[in-house]
Amino acid sequence: MAEFASSQSESTATEHVSTTPAPERLGQTIEYERFLDCVHCGLCTSACPTYLETGNENDSPRGRIYLMRAVTDGRLELTGSVTRHLELCLDCRSCETACPSGVQYGRLIEPFRVEMHEQGGTGSAAAEPPGWFERWILHGLFPYPSRLKWALAPARLMQLLGLDHLAEATGLTRLLPQKLQRMQRLLPPLQKRGPELPEVLPAEGTQRARVALFTGCVADAMFHHVNRATARILQANGCEVVIPRQQTCCGAIHYHSGASEPAMERAEANAAAFPVDDVDAIIVNVAGCGAMLRDYPHIAHELSPNDESRHTALAKFSAKVRDISEFLMELGPVAPTHEVPMTATYHDACHLCHAQQVRQQPRDLLGLVPGLTLVPLPESDICCGAAGSYNLTEPEMSDRLGQRKLRNIQSTEAEAVISGNAGCTLQIQAMLRGDGSPLPVLHPAEILARSYGAKEDG
Repeated sequence: MAEFASSQSESTATEHVSTTPAPERLGQTIEYERFLDCVHCGLCTSACPTYLETGNENDSPRGRIYLMRAVTDGRLELTGSVTRHLELCLDCRSCETACPSGVQYGRLIEPFRVEMHEQGGTGSAAAEPPGWFERWILHGLFPYPSRLKWALAPARLMQLLGLDHLAEATGLTRLLPQKLQRMQRLLPPLQKRGPELPEVLPAEGTQRARVALFTGCVADAMFHHVNRATARILQANGCEVVIPRQQTCCGAIHYHSGASEPAMERAEANAAAFPVDDVDAIIVNVAGCGAMLRDYPHIAHELSPNDESRHTALAKFSAKVRDISEFLMELGPVAPTHEVPMTATYHDACHLCHAQQVRQQPRDLLGLVPGLTLVPLPESDICCGAAGSYNLTEPEMSDRLGQRKLRNIQSTEAEAVISGNAGCTLQIQAMLRGDGSPLPVLHPAEILARSYGAKEDG
């Protein structure tokens, strides 16, 4: 495939091509005007992680938009080469922050890749049916917290007995399939799981709000203590906390791997599970989940543009979704009083700062903690390479970006890293462990809970 046409002559020539996509072509779920919002100015390239690593225009946002539009117009076949450039995108949406024209890149790449997976492309892995990893792990295990808890039980025991280190040292882990090896490498130290949170937690002092807590799937199985810390700081801020038992995975795992209908089934299940009319907000502490929950109406419109009842219900749900730091800063946080003597650096999770535009609130909230010193992290908002399941499906690029993040963290000489996303935490922890670094990676809620007087074990 020819390189992306960065020359003005080729770019101009495309303007004379019909902009009415044929019915059988890809891109039918996308409003065509969104392609035209991109003026190919290139200001997004310096913000794009894959372009920073490869220097290839096809791996930049404007290059990928050019490719998608060319396929939609019928000027370019969806070959394996084209598919590869599109699949390499992390969907971090940093280009949306950088774009002066307001291009909704997420609403281009996401539905296009869903269609690409459903229809397949010549020579593309996307044309193949889902493999064992997608069926049994991505779709069969990760979205189910109860299954994941049972699956993690042997790993928890191995960590307790030190057998995980023995298996690594003797090379036994190299007998596993490549993706399972990476899962083992990403596995964090699993904390002791406390009792399940009750369905309702009372506010402390005068009640200021009633909120519902979204607990997630992988996040709940691996970082249950973060949910407990989140509930604790909400209570300390005068919030009654409701935890619906019928809630489910946000659907991001399915949607980002091209399974759109299962993703929408989970969206509708969550909209039905949460008492939307009876709470002031639906609180999320995982950036990737929050971005997906907020995108429900957009995804529903792409999949079923004429289903107004579905759109209305999901829009009503999504309007209540707030990241924990965003909500507390809107509410007006109660000042924490316990010191947390620590020098830390804050990593901006892509789906928090770019997809949800929540950037300053976590810093302002952490700034209230006595004894905590935040030092700036270079390239804080450049993706760490986690990107949901990207670090399992695109290991080479994920590791390159992980190493880039590691070098920037080390340059701060901080004692800890703070991250508001489970995937980022897994990725950064793995990079630090691989380098022999003892730095912990903590969620802002963990820091705040300590400062509000919560015990370490929650």
